[in-house]
Amino acid sequence: VQLQASGGGLVQAGGSLRLSCVASGRTFRDWDMAWFRQAPGKEREFAAAIRWSGGTTVYADSVKGRFTISRDGPKNIIYLQMNSLKPDDTAVYYCATTPRVAYSALVALSSYDYWGQGTLVTVSC
Repeated sequence: VQLQASGGGLVQAGGSLRLSCVASGRTFRDWDMAWFRQAPGKEREFAAAIRWSGGTTVYADSVKGRFTISRDGPKNIIYLQMNSLKPDDTAVYYCATTPRVAYSALVALSSYDYWGQGTLVTVSC
């Protein structure tokens, strides 16, 4: 399994970015996908997750209403649309995947077996 994240960059507060993560190496129909982020000097934290089959989503409170996670099944790509960005959103964003886990486990870093390399998002004031 390989994950390739892209789409990061520098954006002003209030702006938008869309991150992409291309997944390869197997069929992901019964897997779960997520975005985590790690700000400078802080631990990696959950942002959003989606079930590949069915499309159920879950969001961290800090991004709810501003970020949207989605998937393109045929292309094996997951997206993170980020709107109304704040300086606190500055972080390296990682995509991750794992075989289906319990819904309550979607937010846990330890649930995910495979990780992409990360893409840096910087939000300026």
